[in-house]
Amino acid sequence: MPEFSDGADVAHEAKRDLRVTVLARRRSLTAPARAEAAARVQAELVSLVRRLRPTRLTAYVPVASEPGGGDLPAVLRAALAPAAELLLPVLRDDLDLDWAAYTDAASLRAAGRGLREPVGALLGPAAVATAGLVIVPALAVDRRGRRLGRGGGSYDRALARVPAATLTVALLHDGEFVDAVPGEEHDRPVRAVITPGAGLIEVPGVGRGSSSGRTRVR
Repeated sequence: MPEFSDGADVAHEAKRDLRVTVLARRRSLTAPARAEAAARVQAELVSLVRRLRPTRLTAYVPVASEPGGGDLPAVLRAALAPAAELLLPVLRDDLDLDWAAYTDAASLRAAGRGLREPVGALLGPAAVATAGLVIVPALAVDRRGRRLGRGGGSYDRALARVPAATLTVALLHDGEFVDAVPGEEHDRPVRAVITPGAGLIEVPGVGRGSSSGRTRVR
């Protein structure tokens, strides 16, 4: 994967091209391959949650071919302590993210863009800053922690609110942790990724300190 210019126009075009490539590859995955990948990602996340024991965790509901599977919130809720909170995003009209608590599958509703969102009381965009562990979607992440999203900027805004010491983890398919992702000034890095094949990989130099005794860096 070649290096990309930081020029805004060049980066924007390169992001678009990389999105097309990644999304096409994801659509080509068979149902059994998606299910196996989801199971492996979920197992790694459950192990991480049980080690860190956050009192507040933010995640999301994967859709279509996104890693993690549509039942990811239920799996994470079961891994958390009873008193801990799992917050899921609610997309605002300005494409920023609000947050509400997830309790069970009945607490979700269908929303625009194929998303499923919690129906509980909104806690405000700043709620993500109080999480002990932040799980985010991505199409690709590079070895500097640069994350390629869908292009709306929602998670870049959310990640800008997260303290540097908080572990931020992007969920990927194998082959999506790459040498370089095109970057722009508003992009926010993540501190780690999880892939089905490699498990948890911490990105060197992003954030402060180490959050896991079993992190693998490649």
